[in-house]
Amino acid sequence: MTIQSVKRALDILSLFTPAQPSLGITEMSRLLGLAKPTIHGLVQTLADEGFLSQSDETRKYALGLRVYELGTCVISHLRVNQIGGAAVQRLARQTSLMSRIAIWDRDMVLVTLNRFPHDQCPPFTNLGPKVPAYCSAVGKAMLSTLPAEALATYFSQTRLVPLTPKTLTDEKALRDELTRARGLGYACESEEYIMGLACISAPLFDHSGRACAAISVSGAPELLEREEMPAIATDVMRTAGEISFALGFTPDQSPSNSHMA
Repeated sequence: MTIQSVKRALDILSLFTPAQPSLGITEMSRLLGLAKPTIHGLVQTLADEGFLSQSDETRKYALGLRVYELGTCVISHLRVNQIGGAAVQRLARQTSLMSRIAIWDRDMVLVTLNRFPHDQCPPFTNLGPKVPAYCSAVGKAMLSTLPAEALATYFSQTRLVPLTPKTLTDEKALRDELTRARGLGYACESEEYIMGLACISAPLFDHSGRACAAISVSGAPELLEREEMPAIATDVMRTAGEISFALGFTPDQSPSNSHMA
C-alpha cells in the first residue's frame, strides 16, 4: 500500500540533482503536476525536519543536511565499501589515478567511494555520484556481465542520450563493446560522460556470482593510449578479483547470470 503524502514527499526530494540543486515552489509544482498549496505544505514539513533548506537570498530550496547525514550512514555501512576500501586506495596509489567503487542502482550506477593517490582534492567535482550505465566504464563493466534477456530489458527501458559529443548511442555498437569487455574482463570509456575524463573498470562479484559492483581508475583521455595501459587494466582486474574473493566469490566459480539488484 502506497501512502500518498509519503510518496509525494519522496518525489520532491528526488527532484534535486547535481544539475538541478535548487528549486522553488512553482518549479516543483510544475515538475510534479501538483497544486502549489500541496507542494508548499510538504516542503515546509521537509524543511522543518532538516531534509530541505531554504536560501534567504533566492527563497529557493535545496537538500538539507539531514539527507547528507543519512547518506553518510548508508555509505559508511555499505559492505562493498568496507571490504574494498583499502584495496581501492592501494590501487589509486599504485596507478597514481583516481579510483572508485560503484554499485548498480535502478539501471544506473551509484558511485559510493572515491579514493585518490595522495589525498588530493577531486579534479572532477561534477562527477556523479549517480551516472548512466551505458556511458560510464563502471556501468559498462557491470552491463557486460548481464545475460541476453536482462541486457535486452535494460536497452528497452533506457534512452541512450548523448551527454557529450563522444557518447556512444548506437545500441549495436554498444552491444559489441560490451561483448569485448566481457571477453577482456574490463571495460573502458573515454569522454562519453564528461569531457576530459577516461576510465578503466572491472566488475566485482559476490558470493552468488552476481556482479554487485565495479571498481575503476580514472584519468585524462590519454590514459587509454598510454604504453602502460594494459598493465593498469591488469591492476584493476587483479584488485577486482581480490575484492570479489573477499565478498565470497571463489576463483573456480562462474559468474551468475542473475540480474543486478
